[in-house]
Amino acid sequence: MAGETPVTVIGRLTRDVELRFTPSGAAVANFDVASNARVFDKNTNEWKDGPTTFWPCSVWREQAEHVAQSLTKGMQVIVTGNVTTRSWEAKEGGQRSRIELEVQHIGPSLYGQEAQVTKAARTQGGGGFGGATPPASGGNDWGQPSGGSGGWGQPGEAPF
Repeated sequence: MAGETPVTVIGRLTRDVELRFTPSGAAVANFDVASNARVFDKNTNEWKDGPTTFWPCSVWREQAEHVAQSLTKGMQVIVTGNVTTRSWEAKEGGQRSRIELEVQHIGPSLYGQEAQVTKAARTQGGGGFGGATPPASGGNDWGQPSGGSGGWGQPGEAPF
């Protein structure tokens, strides 16, 4: 979609993934990723940790359930998504907002850790979203734009 700000963040989960379900039954997982850059200090000739940025993240539907089952606090992850601003009315009154990362892709980083991947069973219909609407990106669960084959066959077909 136009107007989105895509980013890739590499960092550690600061807490276990929180899995919830909307009243309509859609799964949503929330978690935070702490990321900091390594900077070279020319005075000491050493690498040091730079300031930490905390990224609130959310991921939806079937992928949310996979994230909740697969990732735990302290794991290093690679996250790609779109930066959005969430706004709401506070209980005490007044408008509140925060920047959040709407996750498109996430996985464990293999830098200093190992992972074992198990392919999830595909659900029928809806291109892997259990008949629900695909994520806001307009793509399917392989990152392919909707409405075109992109060289991967028909929408809803596995790319391999």
